[in-house]
Amino acid sequence: MQKKWLYALPVALAALAAGVWLAQTRYAPQVPAAPALAALWQLGFPDIEGRQQPMSQWRGQVVVLNFWASWCAPCREEMPDFADLRTRFRPSGVEFVGIAIDNPANVAQFLQRQPVNYPILIGEGAAHSLARQLGNPSGALPYTIVLDRDGSIALSHLGRLPRVKLESALRKIGPQL
Repeated sequence: MQKKWLYALPVALAALAAGVWLAQTRYAPQVPAAPALAALWQLGFPDIEGRQQPMSQWRGQVVVLNFWASWCAPCREEMPDFADLRTRFRPSGVEFVGIAIDNPANVAQFLQRQPVNYPILIGEGAAHSLARQLGNPSGALPYTIVLDRDGSIALSHLGRLPRVKLESALRKIGPQL
């Protein structure tokens, strides 16, 4: 019996490595095409009060753009860190913007329980498509991109974004951060 395990172990490890490689290849964030980034600044989404908010109002700033949903546990977990970092980095020209891939009623109900200090926009299905165009081929959540002052992507991250990784990316963008 023990010899069978000795033969099966390398096969199992090879299968595991192939699975990890395939998952990273398929689901890892990709560099979006330039037209997708240019189009981002032409878009607008309603805020929680229903007022249309143009993305262009944040052009020229460092923007932490987070795609999330109220039903997404990792999304909810990272929001307090985003709120803390927004308070810390806002004076240096950093803005956090959450785009909910969710309906307005769910977002409003969620924000009553867990308010945040940064703009939340309601993107519904259009935001899901936008996230894919901006380098998230799987459409999984949360998905965060950090745009530098020129509108180039300085960081893209699929899944819960660790605070340390985000702080490091923000510091690398500019010495004033």
